[in-house]
Amino acid sequence: MPRPPVEKSHHINFWYITAAMFAVLMFQSLYQASTKPGPIPYSRFQALLVGDRIAEINISANLITGTLKTAEPDGLKEFVTTRVDSDLAASLDKHGVTYTGVVASTWLRDVLSWIVPVAMFAGIWFFMIRGMGQGGIGGGMMSVGKSRAKIYVDTDTKITFADVAGVDEAKAELVEIVNFLKDPKSYGRLGGRSPKGVLLIGPPGTGKTLLARAVAGEASVPFFSITGSEFVEMFVGVGAARVRDLFTQAREHAPAIIFIDELDSLGRARGSSGFSGANDEKEQTLNQLLAELDGFDASSGLVLLAATNRPEILDPALLRAGRFDRQVLVDRPDRAGRVQILALHLKKAKLGADVDPEQIAALTPGFTGADLANLVNEATLLATRRNADAVAMDDFNNAVERIVAGLEKRNRLINPMERRIVAYHELGHAFVSLALPGTDVVHKVSIIPHGVGALGYTIQRPTEDRYLMTRTELDSKMAALLGGRAAEILVFEDVSTGASDDLARVTDIARAMVLQYGMSDALGNVSYDRDRTPFLQTEMKMPQERSYGDRTADAVDAAVRALVDTALARAVAILRVNRVLLDRAATSLLETETLGRDAIEVLRKEIVKA
Repeated sequence: MPRPPVEKSHHINFWYITAAMFAVLMFQSLYQASTKPGPIPYSRFQALLVGDRIAEINISANLITGTLKTAEPDGLKEFVTTRVDSDLAASLDKHGVTYTGVVASTWLRDVLSWIVPVAMFAGIWFFMIRGMGQGGIGGGMMSVGKSRAKIYVDTDTKITFADVAGVDEAKAELVEIVNFLKDPKSYGRLGGRSPKGVLLIGPPGTGKTLLARAVAGEASVPFFSITGSEFVEMFVGVGAARVRDLFTQAREHAPAIIFIDELDSLGRARGSSGFSGANDEKEQTLNQLLAELDGFDASSGLVLLAATNRPEILDPALLRAGRFDRQVLVDRPDRAGRVQILALHLKKAKLGADVDPEQIAALTPGFTGADLANLVNEATLLATRRNADAVAMDDFNNAVERIVAGLEKRNRLINPMERRIVAYHELGHAFVSLALPGTDVVHKVSIIPHGVGALGYTIQRPTEDRYLMTRTELDSKMAALLGGRAAEILVFEDVSTGASDDLARVTDIARAMVLQYGMSDALGNVSYDRDRTPFLQTEMKMPQERSYGDRTADAVDAAVRALVDTALARAVAILRVNRVLLDRAATSLLETETLGRDAIEVLRKEIVKA
């Protein structure tokens, strides 16, 4: 389908005007110079004066101009000469010296005295107007209502579905959009229409923006990209005007795709601030977007794509049928998806023979596409730092460790007693995990300080993606988390502050088991609290609204404490049975600072299982 040609705007060049003015002034100066009488020697002026040939003269500070009574044989009728001091003239005449007064030309100075100020004023005015029109001064005061969308034509996008991996279901959902944009008439032959809007939902870094650009690349249509925050300015009504202008531009280039990233900054539910007036500008912008979604015809070849990682705060009117008809989840990739994503990024790296994408994918559950791209980059940098010819599998293991645990702090010195406590603490985690079924695999134990405040760490990564956990597995997870505190109690008969994060995580798990999962025998299969964690924002915890009485609250606290105490007792029992092996492993860890896979595999075979 041919696109209408883009209208060319004609602008008058300021420098053309300046050159024309300069040429006119120069022509005028040359004309005046050609009609102006030529200068004569002062001695001839004196001779004309003595001979009574001069009719009248005009005397200025430096020049004498005049007219003769009759023209001279050489045609001289008007003359000009430079004034000479009378005493000097008398001395020169006495010695017979011919002297001539030179008339200095001042036309260039006169012209520049007019042109330079005018040019400076006009130049400042021109650049101010130009900056205001393009958003350079005052945020684009002359074009605040213009859309700031970046327009990518099909030759600029250069991204197709082949460049997107790990989101096969999302790509399948968007194939219909591509087919419709390529051939809207035949695609709607049965009376169906393409969705007006497609909302891409997913955690940060899963490739929502990349997927939208791939749709534009596959369909070979212009791609209008803008973020939700770019609609809102300090001036009232600007956001709505920009929405109108964006859809107007897109209609002129149809078929086309409009992509609004971070839709939640624009489409937040109206009235959610608690008082009116604060979000009037945002609400006007949202109302205009809703009107545009209702106003354009899907058969015109215009499709709206948007992306957000906070769909729970979007206005319900934005998500109803007829506006954003389809919602596509772009989730974290599973193991097969991670292998596909790694295959794309590993093409750019020089790899060693031992690098296995399957093994890397097994080490990275929960990683997004952006995380995997960063992992490959970190591994290549580590290999470069050690002057290697290729990236080895150890570089990927170290990169995972660096991302998960943080940067090594080998220069951080800790005293021998603290090192001993850290060694037993980390081995406590490892031993309990190795002794219990259903726990994550232990990959490495280290007492080298990492990150901001970690004096040691135990890396445990699941071997497969998990979506459900049983009560037995949660009990084992809590015991493993309390393994460090259990080791301190058993060995030192004292506790340290190193278990603060472990206690917080264990308490969260136990409280969730009691309040949400109905896993408490005392309270039964009742959900007392709903999970108010924002969708896709697992690290954010919303304040809980208690929906039960004080007696139940006391029972909840007692049940949570019982679960934690049981897990701690279980961990202490495991370590007590394996105390000899624990002491031997601690001595080895204090010497080597790190226990790798081989050492951990030996412990796995020797440890007494629970």
